[in-house]
Amino acid sequence: MARLSCRFPPRQEAVRVGGDEDAALAALVKRAIPDVMHLFSETRSTARYEYTAYPALPDVLHKPSKQEPDQIWEARPAYTNPAYSMRAAQKDVKVTALDVNAAYLSALKVWLPIGRLEHTTGMDGVGPKRSGVHLITPAPWTHPHLPDPLGDRDTPGALWITDATLRLLLRLSGPKWALTEAPTVHESWTSGATENFLDALRKLLVAARAEAIAAGDRLTLEYVKSMYSKFVSTMGESVHNREMVRPDWMHLIHSQAFALHCGRAYKAHQAGLDVVALKHTDELHVTGDWRQVFTEGRGVSEMKIKTGDGKASGEYLVGKVGG
Repeated sequence: MARLSCRFPPRQEAVRVGGDEDAALAALVKRAIPDVMHLFSETRSTARYEYTAYPALPDVLHKPSKQEPDQIWEARPAYTNPAYSMRAAQKDVKVTALDVNAAYLSALKVWLPIGRLEHTTGMDGVGPKRSGVHLITPAPWTHPHLPDPLGDRDTPGALWITDATLRLLLRLSGPKWALTEAPTVHESWTSGATENFLDALRKLLVAARAEAIAAGDRLTLEYVKSMYSKFVSTMGESVHNREMVRPDWMHLIHSQAFALHCGRAYKAHQAGLDVVALKHTDELHVTGDWRQVFTEGRGVSEMKIKTGDGKASGEYLVGKVGG
């Protein structure tokens, strides 16, 4: 097994509880946060960059209250193509629902700020080796057949986004895609950044996940999933993880997962597939031969057919609206 040098390896935990895998998994999930923080510390022991676990952060990165939402818009996709419907009179278009593997694990490869966040105005805080959050006014999105890179947003006007979302918007405004105009950046909180800060941890967990899949080891697979998902979800302002308070990183990783997901939809469209739906971090529904675009499998760079009891899972039929 890849170097999961936590205090108790998964199989050892199963032996401790008399071979009861469900009991072992419950115990491992409870310990996932301290274990993944231990792994994170190990991977940082020879790292080039130091980091601050409790940095001074601008107000925009602090949650106003338990009842109020975060001020950073992470651009979570919630897209359904208005040209297709499962309620159409004639349903003759086959759709395949695809599932992304380990979306948040892949999103650990993201530009993260490593210094004190500095306030700038205009484009002064935008650069290939800077990261943080930006107040922007986006250009209109005029493509109903494609998901909006800002996700399901009802309120127009300026909004705070992460650097991961801004990078996506700038790519889509460039000559390769030319799908939108570049947003107007009003102000930013950024610092110098690196894309490799969490890469050693990511590679370790990717390798452990791949070995668990190859061995049919459900216990280790679920343990790894719990570690990376809890690492991301508790690195902000969580009572469950006192070792780190980095809401900026949490927002960046979330929005990186969503940006990567939008990228899959645009890639499918460019290859001639129609995008029927794009949801959450891991659900993409397309028409056409998806295997010509994506590799099928359970690896982190692969896609698999979504299984489930819902009508919109596996392969299903829709019809053209007004067709």
